[in-house]
Amino acid sequence: MTVQHAPSPQSVAAPRPGVWEVLKDYMMTTDHKKIGTLYILTSIIGFAIAGLLAVGLRIQLAVPNNTFLVGNLYNQVLTLHAALMIFFFLIPIGLFGFGNWFLPLQLGVRDVALPRVNTFAVWLFIFSLILVILGLANGGAPGVGWTFYYPLSVDANQTGVAVLMVALTLNGIASLLGSANFAATIVNMRAPGMSLWKMPIFCWSIFATSILQLISLGGLTAAALVTFLELKLGLSMFNPGTGGVPVMFQQFFWFYSHPAVYVMLLPYLGIGAEIASTMARKPLFGYRVMVYSILGIVLVSLLVWVHHMFAVGLPDAWQIAFMIATLIVAVPTGVKIFNLIGTLWGGRILMKTPTYWLVGFIFNFLIGGITGVALGMIPFDYQVTMSYFVVAHFHNVMMFGTAFLAMAGLYYWWPKMTGRFLDEKQGLWHFWLFMIGSWMTFLPQYILGLLGMPRRYYTYPDGNFAWTELNFISTLGALTLLAGGAVWWWNMWYSFKKPATASPNPWGGFTLEWTAASPPAAYNFAHEFPSTFPTERPLYDWEKNGDTLTPVDPKTIHLPQDSWGPFITAVGTLMMGYGLSFGWFTNYTPAGGLQPFFDASPAHILASIVLYLSFPVFFYGLFKWAGTREYAVPVEHHHLTKYDNGFMGMAWFIISEVGLFGVLIAGYVYLRVIGAAEPPVLRPNIWLAALNTLILVSSSFVIHRAEQDNHHGKFTRFRLGLFITLVLGAAFMLFQVYEFALFGVESDWKQNLWQACFFIIVGLHGLHILIGGTGIALPYFQAMTGKMDKYNHGSITPASLYWHLVDVVWLFIVAIFYAW
Repeated sequence: MTVQHAPSPQSVAAPRPGVWEVLKDYMMTTDHKKIGTLYILTSIIGFAIAGLLAVGLRIQLAVPNNTFLVGNLYNQVLTLHAALMIFFFLIPIGLFGFGNWFLPLQLGVRDVALPRVNTFAVWLFIFSLILVILGLANGGAPGVGWTFYYPLSVDANQTGVAVLMVALTLNGIASLLGSANFAATIVNMRAPGMSLWKMPIFCWSIFATSILQLISLGGLTAAALVTFLELKLGLSMFNPGTGGVPVMFQQFFWFYSHPAVYVMLLPYLGIGAEIASTMARKPLFGYRVMVYSILGIVLVSLLVWVHHMFAVGLPDAWQIAFMIATLIVAVPTGVKIFNLIGTLWGGRILMKTPTYWLVGFIFNFLIGGITGVALGMIPFDYQVTMSYFVVAHFHNVMMFGTAFLAMAGLYYWWPKMTGRFLDEKQGLWHFWLFMIGSWMTFLPQYILGLLGMPRRYYTYPDGNFAWTELNFISTLGALTLLAGGAVWWWNMWYSFKKPATASPNPWGGFTLEWTAASPPAAYNFAHEFPSTFPTERPLYDWEKNGDTLTPVDPKTIHLPQDSWGPFITAVGTLMMGYGLSFGWFTNYTPAGGLQPFFDASPAHILASIVLYLSFPVFFYGLFKWAGTREYAVPVEHHHLTKYDNGFMGMAWFIISEVGLFGVLIAGYVYLRVIGAAEPPVLRPNIWLAALNTLILVSSSFVIHRAEQDNHHGKFTRFRLGLFITLVLGAAFMLFQVYEFALFGVESDWKQNLWQACFFIIVGLHGLHILIGGTGIALPYFQAMTGKMDKYNHGSITPASLYWHLVDVVWLFIVAIFYAW
């Protein structure tokens, strides 16, 4: 269809910016496309490091009794390989890399709902990877596997484990912020006329993945938090010496880490559907059925985590229930495979590199899915659960299943992102080396698992039937994958040596991103869209109906202001993470307790100083962020609901907080019900809890009244209400600190499970009080400095909503710890 496009950046003569200008631009940017580029680039680096580590593992196992990587060094390499591949490649590149790049473009909007939160999230993600790398120079990597099972995680290299726990927490915060941002964008900011049922399937996949991430990530966060607190303070819910249940760690961990498989899968299924429809020149087969299947996976995937734990001795009823759920989740997954096949069937297929990767995914994922159903059968799982069969299955689904669609997405959208095509011949070399290398690597591992070879062992003896030959073939396959990776890197590098010649719609796609220039301008679109969306393929429909795009003068488009605030806040968080990992209570040992500060090593003292310095850096960045208006001029935001973007983003984010407290409280209630967490005779007084409850409930009414005053233009009363809320929050914290100090002296949390649970959950709530108080201080600062008016409401709405959450959580805590 005919449309007037804005000139691409390459068509405008301009001097090439220097390195500092580029770095500064990316540090301050709120452009979702640049943020997506940061996610993709960091993820590819994570993939490269993890891939090289995998080659090292395979070299060690190429022959029996090898000594290339032995003992704990092998364990460390194995842990880093898995953690980097999962948390720093497969999850972020699909959900946040492609999601940031193409969700706003496909929705027909100019940015995400919360652009500066987006900037903070990407740098927090990058800094979490840097923290993992810093750990290598400060005590080594953890050697506990990516699952960091208890009690291995508290008995092994404790510094390395602490770093991993903090890095996963920072990565998780970034992931939750990004997921809430995407959900708010989809609900609040679609192009006028685009209903939810007219969104492209990729947008649905991002929406579903974001919801799944928000619900389930609390499990991993709870597991990491309790592990970290036991390393640093001796606080534990898992320690059997005090009545804790070690298997509860696995319940926490897998409550997220099985849904994480679908967090890794769903965005790529959306990518695969987009490629199938475009390359087959057909509408998506069964669009609504595929949407329902995606949402069905979100629901059922939350009910299958125990199938990772069949062999730990759970009751038969639990095992059978989760086996059935495991078989059920295969149904919507299979439906989506049929959707892809049905879309390709009978189409005029354009056999380009993205199509090869898509077809390769369908074949490989089908095999991986079938072996997953086999593992869902309890007797078979008993036989192979600790064998290489599980390793082969997981890599079959993830590496030469899901990752194939990551490659497909890169080849498909590379012209849109860069204005250049990746070379077809090199792309096919990349594909076939990955296809052949994957089967050479992992098919032998299926057979090795059935022959009894255990996983996670760094060597094996000579003489076992076919072990030596199969392991050698597997290592040759890993080297073949390495060659494919080298071709891929060269192809990306080589593409930038060519001029940007890609048209806006080089593949003949049907969704809105193909109306933008290649690469898109900062404002995405120099036109407005028709307000009718007959199907999820608007370009096809509009061309058939004779609808045209209305050109817009780019000078009339206003974009969010870039700001140093989010980046500086992320730097402060990195410093905080470094100090918590290497400095805070590093001189505490379970046997000797807390030693004098200066008895620690110089490196630990330095890390503690970095921790203390992190707070002024963090708060400076945060208040600089809050003190800069999002837009330089009043802009009419496009909202599809009556709620602003801040409220919508916080409402989605609160789901994750409910999940975190829900997991921890459920764990405590279980320990209490089985009689393991009996309260001591002397426990915190109910009268003090009642007083604190009165304070918090009053503060909720006060901030609600203040919010209403702000909407009605009563700014003096509004500022007074915020000030009173801060005073009440400070009074609550003073009483809480007094209670903690008194109760901590009266009994020993390392000997009493109830007290350990109390300090973990109530202490975490106290941290949320501090976070909520900081959130209220920001609109108070905005109000006192004149940054709020009838056009700019600041951050009062999300701050108020978060404060109400904190108060509600306190009511549950009073019920289960003080009244029960």
